[in-house]
Amino acid sequence: MTNSDNPPLLSLKQVDVGRGEFMLCQGVNLTLNAGDICHLIGANGTGKTTLLMQLVGMLPTINGQIHWHSDIPPLFVSHQLGIHPNLTVAQNLNFLLNLYGIDAKTDTKTHAQALNANLLSDALAWVGLLGYDNFLCQQLSAGQSRRVNLARLVVMTPRHTPVWLLDEPLTALDVAMVAKLEQRLQAFSEQGGAVLMTSHQALNVANKQLDLSEYLP
Repeated sequence: MTNSDNPPLLSLKQVDVGRGEFMLCQGVNLTLNAGDICHLIGANGTGKTTLLMQLVGMLPTINGQIHWHSDIPPLFVSHQLGIHPNLTVAQNLNFLLNLYGIDAKTDTKTHAQALNANLLSDALAWVGLLGYDNFLCQQLSAGQSRRVNLARLVVMTPRHTPVWLLDEPLTALDVAMVAKLEQRLQAFSEQGGAVLMTSHQALNVANKQLDLSEYLP
């Protein structure tokens, strides 16, 4: 549930979205509060992925203002897999925790040494990969690699990062996994997190929608 009494976790004011001089959309506004699940939609080529990349600094902001109201960086899960093929499944998840300075054994903000066994089991069971912890990611199928990508959503809670930015996380998932993912999104938001995600599928748990087709230049 959205808590409007607190400052928003993210606000966009008149943000232009594009790459270099190529403008995709202009003047985008958004307020993302704790508890929000915002469905980012728009036709292909309107800049959905580009906007997410601007939000995490992978692309520069052209015009407008982006305000993050937290010192903790968001979790960005791209449709282009961000896993390291030469690391095991467990090492990939542990690497993520190291990036955020989280010790999974004590759940404190120190450098992680090893992913807690129970947390790892929970994450891999959730994506149907229990027992795959020591597999190199290069040994996995494309579908299994996508599930490792999604396992990040189990190990990262609002205490670790308050905002998830998800780019097409429902792609190539079966109906059962889509339902589990929506439950995970809802649980994250109920714990005080917020989600901004793209999807060409309907998102039943969203309470907000941002349509970039309304901001075409």
